[in-house]
Amino acid sequence: MLSRRNWLTKTAALATGVGLLKPASAGSVNNASMEENNSGIYNVKASGAKGDGKTLDTKAIQSAIDTCYKNNGGTVFFPPGIYIAGTLELKSNVTLYLSAQATLMGTTDGTKYVAAAEIPLTGDSTLIDGNVGFIYAVNAENIGIEGMGTIDGKGASFRSPSKGEPSPAGISGAQRPYHILLYKCTNVHIKDIFLKDSAYHSVRVIQSDYLKFSGLRINGRVIHNNDGFHFISCKYVHVHACDVRTQDDACALFGSCQYVTVSDSTFSTRWSVFRFGGGFVQHITITNCTIYETYGCPIKIYCSRGSRFEDITFSNLIMKDVTGPIHIGISEKKSSSVTGDHLPPGRLQRITFSNIQASIVAPRPLPDAAFQSAYRPGEMRSCIVLNAFDDNFMEDISFQDIQLSFPGGGTEAEASAEVPKIAGEYFEIGTPPAYALFARNVKGLSISNLRLKVATPDARPAMVLDQLENAVISLLTAGAQGSPSVLRLKNCTDVLIVSPRVLNPATVFAAIEGADTRNIKIEGGDLTKVKSRIQLQQVPPAEVKTTE
Repeated sequence: MLSRRNWLTKTAALATGVGLLKPASAGSVNNASMEENNSGIYNVKASGAKGDGKTLDTKAIQSAIDTCYKNNGGTVFFPPGIYIAGTLELKSNVTLYLSAQATLMGTTDGTKYVAAAEIPLTGDSTLIDGNVGFIYAVNAENIGIEGMGTIDGKGASFRSPSKGEPSPAGISGAQRPYHILLYKCTNVHIKDIFLKDSAYHSVRVIQSDYLKFSGLRINGRVIHNNDGFHFISCKYVHVHACDVRTQDDACALFGSCQYVTVSDSTFSTRWSVFRFGGGFVQHITITNCTIYETYGCPIKIYCSRGSRFEDITFSNLIMKDVTGPIHIGISEKKSSSVTGDHLPPGRLQRITFSNIQASIVAPRPLPDAAFQSAYRPGEMRSCIVLNAFDDNFMEDISFQDIQLSFPGGGTEAEASAEVPKIAGEYFEIGTPPAYALFARNVKGLSISNLRLKVATPDARPAMVLDQLENAVISLLTAGAQGSPSVLRLKNCTDVLIVSPRVLNPATVFAAIEGADTRNIKIEGGDLTKVKSRIQLQQVPPAEVKTTE
């Protein structure tokens, strides 16, 4: 890495014409000067790039990268200009640096993009969705992309006018290029760049380690599948101070992602922000982030057979105008990222949510999207969902210092509906029977200082708790107008409810049902606005105790 003083010294020398900031003459490539460069800085114009917004500069830029790589690495420098290119390969020990008024623009001719043959499309099925990158690297180390410039994928040219028709660029589906595609790379840093209108995901990273992303601005709402970050089985990943506005997942973590931190960033998307699926996922910390205008559930965790999720923490989050906001499901289906016929049940444990404020709304059109999305009935009134079933249980789930507001509007029919045994997308269960939390098959649920507000009457209870074991709910503030009960418990055991407060009149605080109910205790609190503390249905009276 260059020190600031060395960088200024070298760039000043180059700018005076001593080095390679001096462009080559028209139609020539100054290979001798490139070979003799001792500064470690390689100007793409010295290798013949025009940067005029008209010329295809792919060969010239690749030549600068290759020369830099051959000379033991350095920086490939883009002075102000618009550089049009197809697929470029980034190599070990090379950093691309885009100056503030430099734009690296993807060509709209789809034939100029080349698949990376080294990235397999068979085997691990999580990889079967494309191996084409605008900028890609395979088995590279010590690589980077920096600067205040722009990488423009011209993604709108890759959107088909209708399903089955070719796009203006001539390619679609998995043939579209990612902004940045990395496979089995080590020690990667990408910072400050503006990633604009990708034709696919903006940052797609597979089986790579020691990754740093900071100060990025990602904006992509011109095509379907505009993911922001999409990591597959990556370790030691750090995302910091990024702004992401996407059409699809803003920060997906699939496969076995471990030791990941995401902090001090903002996100908005039609779909989810933090989406997890498959593999062995552990040691994930997400903190100090703002999520807004997200109409597809900000946090989604899908644990399938053969997968494990543990030690994941979400803290200090603000969610403004979102659906969801949290959906965790365990399924009997096999994970696509785990092979084998005899897989153990999925295991999910030690997931913590703390200091979160969220306003939940019905989904709306994204104001800056190039096209509008349809919304399903299950997306219109949503809540936090913890959904396991049959012999599957999630363990040790914690919510602390959470403040949520909901639009209301739930009906009596929705309140009494049974939740289907589906653990996929959050909307697939339909409208949940609770306006704030539905939890099924959870061992070790801890809720402390949960404050709920509802804008309009809602006939659903605040919580429906089904087959919980060992749960503590303390300092709950809830109660919607029109809801006959605040809580509904079904076949729960060892549940302690301490110091609840009910805001609006209700018939009963806790409707408790099921012959398998055991050891339910309600202690203290302000329940003056309910007519009855408990209502029992097929429950042995000795198993429920209340104290003022």
